[in-house]
Amino acid sequence: MNSKILLMVQLQNQLNDATNGEEWVKGITKNKKLINWKRCIYMECAEMIDSFPWKHWKNIELEPDWDNLQIEVVDVWHFIISLGIENYFKTMRGGVEDLANDISEMDSFARIETDSLDFAEQNEVIEKVEDIMRTVLAKEKLALEELFAEFFDLVIMSGLNLDALYRLYVGKNILNQFRQDNGYKDGSYIKVWDGEEDNVVMKRIWEENGDITPEKLYHELEKSYLALTKSE
Repeated sequence: MNSKILLMVQLQNQLNDATNGEEWVKGITKNKKLINWKRCIYMECAEMIDSFPWKHWKNIELEPDWDNLQIEVVDVWHFIISLGIENYFKTMRGGVEDLANDISEMDSFARIETDSLDFAEQNEVIEKVEDIMRTVLAKEKLALEELFAEFFDLVIMSGLNLDALYRLYVGKNILNQFRQDNGYKDGSYIKVWDGEEDNVVMKRIWEENGDITPEKLYHELEKSYLALTKSE
């Protein structure tokens, strides 16, 4: 079993438990609100497409926002892991470790264990994103392995590999925890810090501190946020 996959699946399970209560695997939050991971995925995919100047009538000379694309890819990964955990629970295929083990053994997973970090052509990336949307919108039984395979294709096309996906995922997971601890649900959380989205701040902290731990990352986010809120 790949240790990075296992940790990402475990972290996602813990975040969902903390955010939605331990009954979330049944498709409902602790406040009895329905959870729809498929909708989360295709809505996030739509946002991902806006990383590109795809509108033929507007800003056609702009360059793709690859940094934003990578962050959106990681956001979709949160939801795909969640859908996988929920699916394994509902179909009695197993728990977190079973899912992580099965992902590790997928042929499609082996493709992201690479040193290559090249971006694909813009339209190819958009088509792959739309493939993911079609898979989760299909009325037939969920093709979970196909969804993972399409996502791992997207990882490669977005200039990421396993190590880069892992670092960004852990960073965004910690940021999500930080958001929840600082008023994200009640709307009091400030998402733009001195003109930059918190996503961008988190990504820069990772890039500037290659050996930073998740705990230290949380602390650095906390320091930046406290400085922001004190200045307002």
